[in-house]
Amino acid sequence: MAFSETPPGIALAAVPGMELRRDFTRTYLALDGWKLFAAPGSTGSPLAALVLDGSNEVTAAELRVGRSDDAGAVADCLTPPAEATGPADTVDIGGVSFTHFPVGDAAMSHYVSADSYRAVQHARCYAIDLVVAGTRPEVYDPPRTPPFSTEDARDKLAAALKAVRWVE
Repeated sequence: MAFSETPPGIALAAVPGMELRRDFTRTYLALDGWKLFAAPGSTGSPLAALVLDGSNEVTAAELRVGRSDDAGAVADCLTPPAEATGPADTVDIGGVSFTHFPVGDAAMSHYVSADSYRAVQHARCYAIDLVVAGTRPEVYDPPRTPPFSTEDARDKLAAALKAVRWVE
């Protein structure tokens, strides 16, 4: 395993083409909360991120896993945030039922788009976010070339969901 909580909890297998990081702090993403679009005052912990090779300030992609033991976060765990861009559905990840919804935001040539997954397991809220974010490449002088396409990043992140395991 590339990452594993002390049982019971979540684990991530290694994924070729992705680097494990133990935090959500990157120079190219200003999104370091335990989950995307966490409500003000929401508390939780970033656990691990699988960062797609080549990610940079133009385009970056990560599979992020965060967890909260806070009673309020657990109670609201399955409720999509205001930034949800589509309806919620249910997806099985590693044998656990997750609420899935798309989210996104954009401003000043920057964007973030993600598929977000939330589940309550062992009285904890688990957040998995498949994040693609960056800056429009044409705003650079000279214009920059993204390291990968948004579509390619989404496909690789979706495939990386198979790395999620539960440890009992």
